[in-house]
Amino acid sequence: MNTTTAVSLDTSVSSKPLEVRMSFQPKAASEPFASPSNEETWTLAEIVALFNLPFNDLMFKAQGVHRAHFSANEVQLSSLLSIKTGGCPEDCGYCPQSAHYDTGVEASKLLDVEAVKAAALEAKKNGASRFCMGAAWRELNDRDVEKVASLISAVKAMELETCCTLGMLSSDQAKALKVAGLDYYNHNLDTAPEIYGDIISTRVYEDRLRTLASVRSAGMHVCSGGIVGMGETREQRAGLVHQLANLGPYPDSVPINHLVHVQGTPLAETKPLDPLEFVRTIAVARITMPKAHVRLSAGRQEMGEAIQAMCFLAGANSIFYGDKLLTTGNPEWAGDQALFAKLGIQTV
Repeated sequence: MNTTTAVSLDTSVSSKPLEVRMSFQPKAASEPFASPSNEETWTLAEIVALFNLPFNDLMFKAQGVHRAHFSANEVQLSSLLSIKTGGCPEDCGYCPQSAHYDTGVEASKLLDVEAVKAAALEAKKNGASRFCMGAAWRELNDRDVEKVASLISAVKAMELETCCTLGMLSSDQAKALKVAGLDYYNHNLDTAPEIYGDIISTRVYEDRLRTLASVRSAGMHVCSGGIVGMGETREQRAGLVHQLANLGPYPDSVPINHLVHVQGTPLAETKPLDPLEFVRTIAVARITMPKAHVRLSAGRQEMGEAIQAMCFLAGANSIFYGDKLLTTGNPEWAGDQALFAKLGIQTV
């Protein structure tokens, strides 16, 4: 992996001063969540300027934006189940499910409806409002659409929000999943376009953008974020946020993953990211995508309580709960409950 890729930045001030962009009017916590709009566009230079703010100033701005659109002490719970594990033909350098790497993950078949319903029921009992299903596929094959649609319909009947991440989708496949009851579709951009080819060679950036366009055109909510700590620079992290914030509209849900160093993957020995740099990423995502749910995703187990608390202060307001995220570890639910009690956070 090339970790020295440089991004040429125009550091001049854009048409709107940063302070003007940060102004807001407080919003009552009882107001309903509105879908993101494309009211603003952000230049790369502006997003880099946010990343470079003194830490306390950045946190103050992010908390202000967060309180303008959400209750300050609520976190949305999602649960994630791997419905088809391992054997993926993609070569994503971070992923233990890739067939290209020896990580000890064995390939499995698609779970049946009863197994998925049991997992969804458990998630609902533990307070999850959204149930997410992930399959280690490069793309959804037409022959599997009906099978996945039956899983979606079964979960939807349990009065849970539904989400899937199944790889690339065509427009017709997206429409079929929407008809089955799918509310959200996750397809991450992963990283900035300038270094995407250093991480993945089996799919191009435009493939990801086309899938997101298919999801939007089908009338589903977009869930899209990325992974930080893959050896990128701060400017390249800004590049990822720049892409997400300017999707037009930006995603309804933005999962921010911290790289999990899995032995056997090409990124296993990558130098760990400074934890405060991860918090900065959460804050910048909140400021630039003010109405989105910003989700702490992979890597939360390694963060510890203090860093998670700072992420919530920076504007994160969603997590994946459960002992495992697909194939990597996640904090135990009892630990999450204890942390929320310490912080005075309610789950929704």
